[in-house]
Amino acid sequence: MDPASQPSTTIDLQTTLDTLRALLAQGKFAAVLEGLVEPRAMHPQSRDVLYLSAVAHRMLRQIPEALTDLQSLEAYHPTYSRTFQERGHCHIFLRNAEEAIKAFEKAVQLNPALPASWNSLQMLYRIVGRHDESSVAEQHAKKLEQLPPAVTTARSMVADGELAQAELLIRPYLAQYPNDVEALRILATIARDNEFTADAEAIYLRILELAPDYHPARYDYALTLVDLHKHKAARKEIEFLLQNEPNNQGAHVTHASILLALGEVDAAINGYQACIERMPSDPELRQSLGHAYKTNGRQSDAIECYRNAAELRVGFGEAFWSLANLKTYRFTDAEIKSMREREADPSRQLVDRYHLCFALGKGLEDRGEYDESFSYYARGNALKKAEVRYRADMQETAARRQQEICTPEFFDERRSWGDKSSAPILIVGLPRAGSTLLEQILASHSQVEGTMELANIPRLVGSLGGHDRSSETRYPGVLTELTEEQCVSFGRQYLQETMDYRTGKPYFIDKMPNNFRNIALIQLMLPNARIIDARRDAMDCSFSNFKQLYASGHQFAYSLSDIGRYYRTYVQMMDHWEKTLPGRVLRVHHEDVLEDLEGSVRRILDYCGLPFESACVEFHKTQRRVHTASSEQVRRPINRDGVMQWKPFEPWLEELKQTLGPLAESEVPE
Repeated sequence: MDPASQPSTTIDLQTTLDTLRALLAQGKFAAVLEGLVEPRAMHPQSRDVLYLSAVAHRMLRQIPEALTDLQSLEAYHPTYSRTFQERGHCHIFLRNAEEAIKAFEKAVQLNPALPASWNSLQMLYRIVGRHDESSVAEQHAKKLEQLPPAVTTARSMVADGELAQAELLIRPYLAQYPNDVEALRILATIARDNEFTADAEAIYLRILELAPDYHPARYDYALTLVDLHKHKAARKEIEFLLQNEPNNQGAHVTHASILLALGEVDAAINGYQACIERMPSDPELRQSLGHAYKTNGRQSDAIECYRNAAELRVGFGEAFWSLANLKTYRFTDAEIKSMREREADPSRQLVDRYHLCFALGKGLEDRGEYDESFSYYARGNALKKAEVRYRADMQETAARRQQEICTPEFFDERRSWGDKSSAPILIVGLPRAGSTLLEQILASHSQVEGTMELANIPRLVGSLGGHDRSSETRYPGVLTELTEEQCVSFGRQYLQETMDYRTGKPYFIDKMPNNFRNIALIQLMLPNARIIDARRDAMDCSFSNFKQLYASGHQFAYSLSDIGRYYRTYVQMMDHWEKTLPGRVLRVHHEDVLEDLEGSVRRILDYCGLPFESACVEFHKTQRRVHTASSEQVRRPINRDGVMQWKPFEPWLEELKQTLGPLAESEVPE
């Protein structure tokens, strides 16, 4: 948002805070507190308001007041490192060394670039006789002292989420010192956190050219490759790192996650189990092991892991959501009670709260308590939406531009372009539309490889300028600039990259739903690829998305209005492809598959040029890894459990109906 368009209260608050910081630096602590009276009344949860108040109270030796401020600060901003650093200073004043140590340890855990915390820990460890730890703290403090102030400050800002301020500080520094690897790593971190992942990749490559032995940067580079779904390349980097740092626990965990993504599930399970032996109290590790078990169809083992994770960390929302996300798990009365209590705790972290809300929504829906269930779904979506940056108008504008550009004449002029391979089978549509069922049916065929939701095509779109960073993206306009040679190269590159997820069968499935937006590019680079549109009743599909908390992506899914607009745009896009590329895409209605499984299977196989195999009808018997939320559902025979699930919630779905318009008129028999 343009700063000029923000509410005036935001600008006034920032101006006031700048003035009060200047007063604090001048030692006018009482004046700071006086100046904070109005800001505190208007912005009681403001991080900077509460922090300034705590510091001013401490400097005036009003320690109880300072600690009260810090308690509020932790409740509203639990990951702000300076909360704990300031609490440590308060406990030093109270001569409480143990509490001060706990506070400073928490501070440097959240933000390792805090010299004051490391210096205080060095002193406090020495006082209580922990001399080895005092030496380690001293080393950290000295290392920070040796860095340029701009680098230290920017690193600290990044740790506290102040990315824009950090970038404003580090870019001028890099203009003077372009080969400073510490500064480059900060810039790469900012790029990655802002989801400019390709930019981050390029910066990390530059760092490793300058400093091949800079292992923390190599680890960050591997994580960036994972973000880009370049799992084979990420595996190479992590395994190189582990050769040099065999005790790097973070690298061991990442290695296991990469193995899982590459389909080596048993090896991933072994990796997670080894990590748990070294870190038995880590709830996230139990969670990850549970995901691996779920992918392999070992539901009881997954449940045990998720429950263990919830026991290891009170209020661990993701563990409860993982149980709910099995779709077949039913919560006990005690679990529902516990989740309600944890979610109502005002000090609970936002991420835990919205995970608990979605889990409670599912748990109460299973009990038929629809009123309260919807209230939790609605609250979880509102909390999650506050974290995302989705703009429906940008998606709609891009869709309109693509329809204007990609005419029948456009495709006629490029009819012979691209790699002629017929190996890819792309399943597109909306999430929760039955695409996993179609994938399972096809992957049950002896000639077809089931992979996962591959990010190769969206990544290519991003490289062409298609990320929604601004309203001035080059995609889809750039499609008119592509050459035949480029499109052939794109097709071959896609086929080569996807080999990482294949085992040699003639055909493979790419089940990335949002590729419905990229059918023009697919046609230019892979004209013989099969494309299947997984279509589900508008109300069922839309409400199913509203109930689903995604690990990443699908940012449209956190408001009824956004979901309705996205579904509407999707239908418009698919109608356009049918007009401009008639017969190119096979539309498969989920409800038709449920009504006539064998007939639908034969139709799909005929379209793909594959002979009929009965295993495709008995898809639930196929043993394979399934990564999506529907993993347990497709391991059961065909059923209508998901049909018309929105009906009990109809009193609260008027906004969705209005947004969908005529599409909301269900054709599904009740």
